[in-house]
Amino acid sequence: MQQFKFGFALLFFLFFSMNMEAQCAMCRASLASEGNKTKVEAVNDGIVYLMAIPYILVGGIGYAIYRMKKK
Repeated sequence: MQQFKFGFALLFFLFFSMNMEAQCAMCRASLASEGNKTKVEAVNDGIVYLMAIPYILVGGIGYAIYRMKKK
């Protein structure tokens, strides 16, 4: 039952994620002045990607520790 809840939560967050604007104020100001929308979107995607990787790694390590403690 516990694995079902975890799997459901994971699928929920993957499929129902919100669109994020992940720029700092200085990045936004410098990119907005150029007027290049594709570059702004690329920087947003890069920031979100760099932000997500540590959370995924820590979550994976935490899940591995949880499984070891459960056995």
